[in-house]
Amino acid sequence: MFQPRFLPQSQTFRLGTILAGLALATLVPGTAAASDPHPELRRLSPADAVWVDLAASRVIVGGRIALDDGPIEFFACPKETKEHESIVAVDAPARLVHAALLAIGLQSGQPASFADGYTPASGDPVAIEVIWQEGETTRRATAQEWVRDSRTGDQLDTHWVFAGSQFWKDPRDGTEYYQADGGDLVCVSNFPTAMLDLPIASSQANEALLFEAFAERVPPSGTPVELILSRAQARPADAGDPAVTPQSPN
Repeated sequence: MFQPRFLPQSQTFRLGTILAGLALATLVPGTAAASDPHPELRRLSPADAVWVDLAASRVIVGGRIALDDGPIEFFACPKETKEHESIVAVDAPARLVHAALLAIGLQSGQPASFADGYTPASGDPVAIEVIWQEGETTRRATAQEWVRDSRTGDQLDTHWVFAGSQFWKDPRDGTEYYQADGGDLVCVSNFPTAMLDLPIASSQANEALLFEAFAERVPPSGTPVELILSRAQARPADAGDPAVTPQSPN
């Protein structure tokens, strides 16, 4: 069972995750098997769909469309977590995606904070591209094209930032858990547990959700997709929008 997880970030833990993942991908011969769609790239785990393309400074994550219509709190979540409110469910834990982003040189910041008022999430800006097949045709879109502002009807016009989530240590046995593994991989509502979040105020209260799936653009539920994550160029809009004040989580 997933438990609440709170502990300040540990750079040593993150670097250890990267090294362990890269070593595993090197040692496991099955990562270059014919069933691997990217045998030329470094796969962080034979059981999970995360690849690091060091030459192009990008991360590839496999998954499927979970929700093609309706209000959302997440653009992407790990499978078997929060598919009922996320457009994409990825076949990998958030901690491996975090490690992969560090491997291509991105630096995490801090998740959104609600203590002493709202402070937006910080970290290196991240661009997300989506690739999928329509028959024999390979289609591409930015993640923003699949997210619609429910107030204006316009697509999302802000990059995500690498907030980095947090850790929680079980006081009973000292085991550390990465919070975003519980679902908060790529958020469109602000969560203090987000790995990637929007650097603008966006409520997680059900009656005040700002975003929805762009139903006319998102492929049908169940469609296989790949997310391509890379460093984005920061834009003025990414500095934070104080127009909407999110409610503090309970």
